[in-house]
Amino acid sequence: MEEGRMPKATLSIFTIITMPSTFFPLCIFTLLLSSLSTTISSSSSQPSSYKYGDALSKTLLYYEAQRSGRLPYNQRATWRHHSGLTDGLEQGVDLVGGYYDAGDNVKFGFPMAFTMTMLSWGIIEYGQQIVAGGEYAHTLEAIKWGTDYFIKAHSHPNVLWVQVGDGYTDHYCWQRPEDMTTSRRAYKIDENHPGSDVAGETAAAMAAASIVFRRTNPHYSSLLLEHAQQLFEFGDEFRGKYDESIGEVKGYYTSVSGYKDELLWAALWLYKATDNVEYLKYVIENAVSFGGITWAINEFSWDVKYAGLQLLATMLPRDKQMSQQSNNILQQYRSKGEHYVCSCMNKSSSPNANVDRTKGGLLYIRQWNNMQYVSSAAFLLTVYSDYLQETNQMLNCNGDLISPSDVFAFAKSQVDYILGSNPSGMSYIVGFGGNYPNKVHHRGASMVSYKESKGFIGCTQGYDKWYWRGDPNPNILVGALVGGPDSDDQFNDRRGNYVQTEACTYNAAPLIGVLAKLQGLEEDSSKANEVILVSSS
Repeated sequence: MEEGRMPKATLSIFTIITMPSTFFPLCIFTLLLSSLSTTISSSSSQPSSYKYGDALSKTLLYYEAQRSGRLPYNQRATWRHHSGLTDGLEQGVDLVGGYYDAGDNVKFGFPMAFTMTMLSWGIIEYGQQIVAGGEYAHTLEAIKWGTDYFIKAHSHPNVLWVQVGDGYTDHYCWQRPEDMTTSRRAYKIDENHPGSDVAGETAAAMAAASIVFRRTNPHYSSLLLEHAQQLFEFGDEFRGKYDESIGEVKGYYTSVSGYKDELLWAALWLYKATDNVEYLKYVIENAVSFGGITWAINEFSWDVKYAGLQLLATMLPRDKQMSQQSNNILQQYRSKGEHYVCSCMNKSSSPNANVDRTKGGLLYIRQWNNMQYVSSAAFLLTVYSDYLQETNQMLNCNGDLISPSDVFAFAKSQVDYILGSNPSGMSYIVGFGGNYPNKVHHRGASMVSYKESKGFIGCTQGYDKWYWRGDPNPNILVGALVGGPDSDDQFNDRRGNYVQTEACTYNAAPLIGVLAKLQGLEEDSSKANEVILVSSS
């Protein structure tokens, strides 16, 4: 969670091109007005490919550094220790576990759920490549650490605990999670205090995870699915935005897009997990009223799910017995989903509808934590290019036909920018390569490890002694994807520059699957070259 005075809600004032006029009172929209047809630049001194397997391994390690609760014996981020061991005690519920969202010590359920959804989607699409990369067990552990927490947090069919800690008091202090003295109050949604958005996203996360664990842990998979179904029913029956029920989340993770995208998103994941046609009917019947086929969106994020659900609906296997009307609606989902892909590819019907790019070729949505939008775009474009390839189709951007390989090539260019193919030669994944941020805005990483020094660090003492230091962080937050450069490809590696140097769990989650695929392609290419060398010798 980014620090400072600017409210977190600014992260979610999202780009919109077309929307139902009835939605105008809900929030403020930002139009992307400029189109840059800049080609992607790459210095000749920069590699054309990277050690994607190494990036994959390091990215998964980041999630161990973000763990809250009692850490396991095989904890690899060894500078961390147990924390938040009394979470939920005041409210009489066990809420120990889960993840801190970013550089602070608060557990926000909404972005945590999206993180788990994306980790699960990555393994669903690229499980074989993750296995080949030797990271399947670590990916399952990362997901289960989150879903175990959600099982606790869903303490009753119509109750979900969605936050532990208070952002305002937390930001007043700069403390290691092991030393926390700030409020650990827990907040919940229920029938009288609805939160369909966070209930829907948590349902999506648990449904997606149920698919992941279906073979390796069928009992756990069934348990997750049961919780997912209950949460969806709860969120659908008692509708409302969670930030209107819990004022404490405003300014941090406000649900600007509302809850209708999350309900459609959850229904799609439940359909994939159950094959129950009732969930698909829900997606079709609510396509117009919930904005599924009326919104054309230029971002996909923890708040705004439309582009993701539109492409997910597009890629569903078609039932030959489906009515023509249902097929037409799914085709409209495809049209809106492809708007997102085309706008990322700089091929939208209107130049003003294209996503901005930096001169170095990076997709640029907004100043604050822009990398979250880049990683999610790279994932959606990669998955969709696979779908187009498998179905022998082209992307049609207003008559301009684009091959699946071109879509994937652009997705790869975004990953390569993250890993170092950029004007600064900077890797924005901490610990990857030789040049990466070393003053990440992160409480635990910026102070001496609790394992090294168990001496208590007070609330403001952390600011006085550690926050303002010019030295690199004593602990490397390996695998963290920071907020990234500005619109001019400039990056200021300074701890107080939370807009650029803070990492979030949902930044890195979409990269897991893409990195695994890239590693697999790299290995295939290497093996092919070996065969050529052998045959020519």
